[in-house]
Amino acid sequence: MGPSPRTLELFYDVLSPYSWLGFEVLCRYQNIWNIKLQLRPSYIAGIMRDSGNKPPAVLPRKAQYMTNDLKHLKQHFQVPLSFPKDFNSVILEKGSLSAMRFLTAVNMEHPESLEQVSRELWMRVWSRDEDIVEPQSILAAAQKAGLSAEKAQDLLEKSSMAQVKNQLKETTEEACKYGAFGLPITVAHVDGQTHMLFGSDRMELLAHLLGEKWMGPVPPALNAKL
Repeated sequence: MGPSPRTLELFYDVLSPYSWLGFEVLCRYQNIWNIKLQLRPSYIAGIMRDSGNKPPAVLPRKAQYMTNDLKHLKQHFQVPLSFPKDFNSVILEKGSLSAMRFLTAVNMEHPESLEQVSRELWMRVWSRDEDIVEPQSILAAAQKAGLSAEKAQDLLEKSSMAQVKNQLKETTEEACKYGAFGLPITVAHVDGQTHMLFGSDRMELLAHLLGEKWMGPVPPALNAKL
């Protein structure tokens, strides 16, 4: 028998396009590297408040850089990113609280569906410029991810319960305790040590810490299928 898989926790919010990039890379590598990937839905606005950070939308130079950056990263990561037309409305006004509560409920009740439901919500907001706040939008994403209408509705109702709200709050607080000032963060537990890496551009360093081989954002075996 080989060594036990190392645990990686990915704290993310579907409002963050960089979270989507990190999410897709780790999902691609979870069956290549000797890792156990734990997806941790979190609330980026809470992390911003706790750390004193500000979203790119309120910093013009950062917002302009982000626009150009994502155009390049879309091709490099092979993720279908597309900037929302009304960026300020999506980021500053609508936010992601209802979506992240729903994903928290999915994680609590049907964790096997969390990856695909998360991806569908990202596809809505960061690929097709669609809403992720209204109940019908969330239900549409859940059903497209393979959940039945009944199961999706049940999860939507549970997402407003105190237990789910508290779980999202606790997960967000965990990210803050690790030192998060934005998302995504990847927390690697290796040989009794804990390493927190911020962003989607530290995957080569993550591979080094894990003692694994980095083969780019799209590993050759996967690239052949795309």
